[in-house]
Amino acid sequence: MLTPNYPVLYQVNTRVWIQLLSKQLHRPATLDDIPDTTLDEIASLGFDWVYFLGVWQIGDAGRSISLSNPEWLEEHRKLLIDLCDDDVCGSCFAIKNYTVSDRMGGNTAMERLRDRLHQRGLKLMLDFVPNHMAPDHTWVQTHPDFFVQGTEALLAQEPQNYCRVPLSSGEAIFAYGRDPYFAGWPDTLQLNYGNPLLQAAMLGELLTIAQLCDGVRCDMAMLILPEIFQRTWGIPAEPFWQIAIPKVRQYHLGFVFMAEVYWDLEWTLQQQGFDYTYDKRLYDRLREQHAQPVREHFWADSDYQNKSARFLENHDEPRAANTFPPDVHRAAAILTFLSPGLRFLHQGQLDGFKCKISVHLQRGPDELMDEELHTFYRKLLACLRLPILRVGSWRLLHCTPAWDGNWTWNNFISFTWEDSEGQRLLVIVNYAPYQSQCYVTLLDDDLAGKLYQLKDLMNPIVYERPGDSLVSGLYFDLLPWGYHVFDVQPVGLTAHPLESLVTA
Repeated sequence: MLTPNYPVLYQVNTRVWIQLLSKQLHRPATLDDIPDTTLDEIASLGFDWVYFLGVWQIGDAGRSISLSNPEWLEEHRKLLIDLCDDDVCGSCFAIKNYTVSDRMGGNTAMERLRDRLHQRGLKLMLDFVPNHMAPDHTWVQTHPDFFVQGTEALLAQEPQNYCRVPLSSGEAIFAYGRDPYFAGWPDTLQLNYGNPLLQAAMLGELLTIAQLCDGVRCDMAMLILPEIFQRTWGIPAEPFWQIAIPKVRQYHLGFVFMAEVYWDLEWTLQQQGFDYTYDKRLYDRLREQHAQPVREHFWADSDYQNKSARFLENHDEPRAANTFPPDVHRAAAILTFLSPGLRFLHQGQLDGFKCKISVHLQRGPDELMDEELHTFYRKLLACLRLPILRVGSWRLLHCTPAWDGNWTWNNFISFTWEDSEGQRLLVIVNYAPYQSQCYVTLLDDDLAGKLYQLKDLMNPIVYERPGDSLVSGLYFDLLPWGYHVFDVQPVGLTAHPLESLVTA
């Protein structure tokens, strides 16, 4: 089986899925009730990984806070006009215990699901939340020193960041888990990475998780970097990731780590052992709808790009279909998912759903499929099954003006994929709201002297062009947000090898 350098990941909202299955089956469902036919479909679409969001045990304390927080409840009621208490299950990141939720069938059901995924060539990714725990985690009572504690003065000055917690020894003040740029998360308590015993305990949790899955998505992974932790809490800390990642792989060869990370710390975490890091910078630049910053983003070192997790939505971001107009959405998806790195797609994205479901909820609204986006994503996923896009070599191309004074050339982003067998894929996007023109040069002298057919794998378009024009410069005139994904083949072949794989 082909081992992809650039895998494709499908994120599912497990609690919402289980709740929907329960409704359909008229009884409480577990992970065992996820149909084999659905797993077959996920595998047939070309996914390599399935990331099951939110499977761990959540305590009553977190759910109680979710049910009483006015700001969160207002958000929930905007999504669900018929909101009821049962819809609110508590944040899946306020973890009480790293065992699979009893309601989902516990660890044994997860082991069976993992085995079913493996039978289909799929790998399983789960959450690891290094920064905080639920207020009713057992460590709060047994190891209060595992958490950052505060003072009466801090509680008075920053009530949004601290709270009182009853202990068997008396009341104490604890810090909420926090991103330093925002108020604390009131359904969590901050772990103290200045305590070596806490670090050892969290490594133990990671090793336990690794027995159930093939990789972890690490929530807000940069928050526990020593420099960030000390800046946030004034507490010196030793590195965690540099120790924990090799230790996990010592027992679980090939175990994969993906980091949610911001603040331009992606390279830092890649250097500390992460296989993939969120590429939020590309996402933000695509949202701004300007081609040049996107193109410049692709100037980054290839090692960095190969370890980037590319996405247009996930459980934290708004739905892509609600963020990008349809034509922009398609152009952005071509650039995002046909570039190197891990391709990260979210449940509902393939059908054009527009409602983002809070991580505090286990139900979302009923939505109608967007047929055009559904068709588009099926074609794109067919492209992503091509070996050339899994193990080929990627190269950004140089675009030039079509004539003197033609400034629209700067709206283009173009790149190629090539493999060891001489297959070529040419991608070009006019990432702009108006018609644009340019020349694109492939810079492969061996193309000269032959006639080539360019067959678009996403659109019913076929061109024939002499190889000399591919070398000297291929002219393009594209409509706003227009794109091509060309299989480039010498004329005379009986069939396009890449096309046959896409249409199979």
